[in-house]
Amino acid sequence: MLPLRQFCRHLLRLTLIGCAVLHSMSVLAEWDFELGIEDRYFLQDSAYGAPDNAASVSGRVKYGHEWNDGADLLDVEAFYRWSEADDERTHGDIQDLAWIHVGDQWEFRGGIRTVFWGVTEFQHLVDIINQADTVERNDGEARLGQPMLNFSLVRDWGILDLFALIGFRERTFPGEGGRPRSPVVVDGDAATYESGDEEKHIDFAARWSGSFDSWEVALSYFGGTSRDPELNLRTGELALVPFYPQIEQVGLETQFTHEMWLWKLEAISRGGMSDGRYAASVFGVEYTFEGVFDTAADIGLITEYNWDERGDDATAYLNHDVAVGTRLAFNDEFSTDLIAGLIYDHRNNERVWTLEANRRLGQSFTLSVEMLFFSSRKPPESLAWLVEDAYRIYLLAPNSHDDYLQVELVYYF
Repeated sequence: MLPLRQFCRHLLRLTLIGCAVLHSMSVLAEWDFELGIEDRYFLQDSAYGAPDNAASVSGRVKYGHEWNDGADLLDVEAFYRWSEADDERTHGDIQDLAWIHVGDQWEFRGGIRTVFWGVTEFQHLVDIINQADTVERNDGEARLGQPMLNFSLVRDWGILDLFALIGFRERTFPGEGGRPRSPVVVDGDAATYESGDEEKHIDFAARWSGSFDSWEVALSYFGGTSRDPELNLRTGELALVPFYPQIEQVGLETQFTHEMWLWKLEAISRGGMSDGRYAASVFGVEYTFEGVFDTAADIGLITEYNWDERGDDATAYLNHDVAVGTRLAFNDEFSTDLIAGLIYDHRNNERVWTLEANRRLGQSFTLSVEMLFFSSRKPPESLAWLVEDAYRIYLLAPNSHDDYLQVELVYYF
């Protein structure tokens, strides 16, 4: 049998070839295509010799078809990106290739799918089904498709989802020419596992969700291979090697709506990592002003607090940080929107500034602008500190020279 990664690549090639054939035959009634050109410009010289400019080209294809009076559906979504700067960012993925059958108060979904859990804006603690695609986006917003079987019960008391996750997707990491990244490259090909089944391990998950008046609540469980690898320093040919432990996670999501207010909470308890069981949470509030300045525009104000029981020993920088942001939706014919944010660590005065803006140009184009700026202490001049704690490369200091401006133009047809 083909390894999962090789199988997905082969299936992606077949999907793209099939799309090209259908396009040439003009049989496009249920197909959507996207072609994108992106340029990412870094404002400072890299601390590790990577280029200051990184252009890339991407393509995405979507297909949807239903039959049996809508009781059966087929969803397909495939993606590919070519990057001139980073060979690891040149990659493709099938994010959806699933058959869905809708029964009487139940649904079955089988194939490759992308599933999102969570309610907060700046960090998605509970979201664990799909692997992060960090070469596509380094903020956790991009995910790799996950092979699965999903059975869903729909009742008056809520929705119960049961998952069997067939096979494991390893996290993507930037290569030598990638930015932003750590000063030491992660060697994903040398990954190790706690489970003897390695990437063939079958994981299980369950989630119950329900709505009660102004409340939306979800409880979830995951047991299997961690999507967050531990990174171990290899001192011979200097690199970081991912290790994927077996974990179990219990999660809680709540959202309360009152007039223009949204109150949000995500919390987890996770066990199985090398640092033992720990708890983490994100609590946030969002308020929306509608029709500001007598226009159709809405402005949302967001604030969130990120807490991690491990404190400075946490493997992510969002452990005791305040995040504030604003969301601006113009509600115009061009679907113009903007979200800006600041993540601030009050203990060491480190800050991350973010900006994302989108606007449709005519009927077939969308222009997107993204900016990311770091304000932190300078990275250590010596790499000897990595022997003590390899995770520190993923805190803010190593990214202090990786401020960037990104512009992408996407054509839809």
